[in-house]
Amino acid sequence: MKFAYLIMGNFDDGADKAEIHDGMAQIIGVAGIEDAMRVARRLQDEGVGCIELCGAFGESGARKIIEATENKLPVGYVTHLKEQDDVYKAAFSH
Repeated sequence: MKFAYLIMGNFDDGADKAEIHDGMAQIIGVAGIEDAMRVARRLQDEGVGCIELCGAFGESGARKIIEATENKLPVGYVTHLKEQDDVYKAAFSH
């Protein structure tokens, strides 16, 4: 199964990407939700069977990607344990 992982930040999805195993696994940087929705639809058209999202998407962003792919692909997003809230806040508040 082809798999993609989307990370959100100061990225250009045309340039900020990598793949291994002849494209079976991809990582793609996107600038925001709208970009991610567009990329997710393209990935779906290319036969990607599963999309995972970085934690920046949160539940609402994951729902937008599910909507963009018409709920036809499994879409997950990274979360962390509650006891790591302070560690995550310190790491990503810059």
